[in-house]
Amino acid sequence: MARASLPKDRQLHDATRLVHEAEARSGYGEMSEAMFLTSGFAYETMEAAEARFDGRDPGFIYSRFSNPTVSTFEKRMIALEGAEAGRATASGMAAVTAAMLCQVKTGDHVVAAKALFGSCRYVVEDLLPRFGVPSTLVDGGDLDQWRAAVRPNTKAFFIETPTNPTLEVYDIEAIAKIAHEAGALLVVDNVFATPILQKPLKLGADVVVYSATKHIDGQGRTLGGMVLGSEKFVMDHLHTFLRQTGPSLSPFNAWTLAKGLETLALRVERMQASAAAIADYLAAHPKITTLSYCGRPDHPQAALVKKQMSGGGTLVAFRVDGGKQEAFRLGNALEVVKISNNLGDAKSILTHPATTTHQRLSPADREAVGIVDATLRLSVGLEHVDDLIEDLDTALKAV
Repeated sequence: MARASLPKDRQLHDATRLVHEAEARSGYGEMSEAMFLTSGFAYETMEAAEARFDGRDPGFIYSRFSNPTVSTFEKRMIALEGAEAGRATASGMAAVTAAMLCQVKTGDHVVAAKALFGSCRYVVEDLLPRFGVPSTLVDGGDLDQWRAAVRPNTKAFFIETPTNPTLEVYDIEAIAKIAHEAGALLVVDNVFATPILQKPLKLGADVVVYSATKHIDGQGRTLGGMVLGSEKFVMDHLHTFLRQTGPSLSPFNAWTLAKGLETLALRVERMQASAAAIADYLAAHPKITTLSYCGRPDHPQAALVKKQMSGGGTLVAFRVDGGKQEAFRLGNALEVVKISNNLGDAKSILTHPATTTHQRLSPADREAVGIVDATLRLSVGLEHVDDLIEDLDTALKAV
């Protein structure tokens, strides 16, 4: 085996750890991590198999449970997040669903912010109540609503911050304190901020979830998810749930995501710089009525952004003058920016949330979280910023 490349007595930056963390070399000493595309593992003896299954031997058993390539990705994410433990999943929604379902039972209660991605809201608002776990939705920025929603049987809080798509920012530390006073755990969906720009566990959150499909892959290639938290949470709740229900990440996807992590810091830095410039351009445009970007001083929670994030992120939310028709005109006139419901990609993407990511919500529910027919979400990619601004400027002439 090649020597370990990371010094144990130095505090290394995220960018360095993302390249070298959890390096596992075979006897060939390869530079790029090996990919173990195997469903099962062989044992030298029957006694060795028994020891593996009863826990005396900590090796691999079956790739639905764990796999060397998946383990490399998990260890790299654990180090980046500053977590004690974590498990990868087949998608971001598998991560959200597992993080919530694994810790509750019939008779428990969940409190969540109203402003959630449509599928996340489905899990909290529709799926959990089917199994006797009612939920209460609150205005995520109103701490009094969080306190008022707590019941004796409340077991979990759930938020995403910044929110999808309006980029509201919620006080993780304050919400975590309310959750802990109630004996509940706080789960944070950190996909918009990325682990580069925000560390929810350091702010008091108990569990962090990601759609690794987004910035972590960063090139629109594959699906994946991640749940991170304490060793106790993972072993008492998540570990067995994932083993028995099977939302496992494929080794190929894990390898792709681990390679994506190597460039994550660089990509987020470049995308964020472009997003800031585009936000300034759009904010001054007469056909844009409102704009939200976490890095601007006019963001409604600018002080909170400065407190808990290290940058403004890669997404811009805005409303075009008019309604759905004008929003569609803008999108259809774009040539460089693509129309898609994904985000965090190397390619810039425009999304109309009311008809895509949040279409299952009623018009009233959408309006309650700031989504109207004129709302657009821009995920800024790696193209040259001047080309993106020119593309938007040309498209806005069609509005």
